[in-house]
Amino acid sequence: MLSRVAENVYWMSRYVERAENIARIINVNAFLLLDLPKKVRPGWEPLVQITGGEALFKDMKGIYDERHVVKFLIGEELNPGSLLSSLRQARENARTIRDFVPRETYEYLNELYLFARTHLSKGLSAQGRFGYLKSIILGTQTITGLLAGSMIHDDGYDFLRMGRNLERGDMTTRIIDVRSANLLPNVASELRPFESIQWVSVLKSLSAYQMYRRKMQVNVRRAEALRFLLQERSFPRAFAHTVGEVEFCLRSLPHNTQPLKIARGLLATVNSVKPEKLQQAELHQFIDSLQLTLNELHDCIYSTYFSAQASEPKPQAEAVRPSQRVALPQQG
Repeated sequence: MLSRVAENVYWMSRYVERAENIARIINVNAFLLLDLPKKVRPGWEPLVQITGGEALFKDMKGIYDERHVVKFLIGEELNPGSLLSSLRQARENARTIRDFVPRETYEYLNELYLFARTHLSKGLSAQGRFGYLKSIILGTQTITGLLAGSMIHDDGYDFLRMGRNLERGDMTTRIIDVRSANLLPNVASELRPFESIQWVSVLKSLSAYQMYRRKMQVNVRRAEALRFLLQERSFPRAFAHTVGEVEFCLRSLPHNTQPLKIARGLLATVNSVKPEKLQQAELHQFIDSLQLTLNELHDCIYSTYFSAQASEPKPQAEAVRPSQRVALPQQG
């Protein structure tokens, strides 16, 4: 298949997944703020940190309150990582490959983007936001199911799965890193129940709460939550599962030696860690190492299959602090 087609399939899938992730974390954050007392509320700034959009947000002179952050993440056209921008990019990629993917994919993506743009005012209002974002989530999941059920599962579908799972793995590490940094490590005894609520919100941000309870069969605790989100191969949004899916797709593709080596090394790294032994600083360093390797895997896939020349490497001299989190990857 043409590298241009493979690249468009890959990015279409990433942008659809990104729109769903953004919708989910905004809804979960709104409910979390209702459950926590004011003195331990994380506010809205962590959502900008998760997407790595702090530099752009500051350039736009935004204030870290609900109105500015929600506008930035949902409908800001100057923000390439916003929900609306992600759907627009997904639609554009689908438009250029309409002969390759099921016809309904482009039609439904176009309808979803038009819905998101037309009803943007509802998404920015406190009263209409939940319904608006729920419609976006259901719409993106419909597209994922449509592709799984009606697209030929050949090399093109492998690139689609790789894009979706790299985006999921990236968002999983971002949510764990930023959200765990906002949890109080030495909370007073009267606030410990609220720490549990925040770990529940971490799980819900990834639609993992119900499956955590079913699989782990224990109350929500830090060590068990980290083990589930990092290492549980049977849960689709766990980091090990997303990388395992990429590794599986790479097996059937040509010229896969280097990307396979990176993916398998990443799997070995995440499966060898003991989450219960990681203090907060150690957890942050570990998450940074996962993200840097995930970026390396993305770069390797890009240079191997989408470009004749290696993509420009991302800086790896030092770990990236949450306040300096790199922005969500964008199509070149």
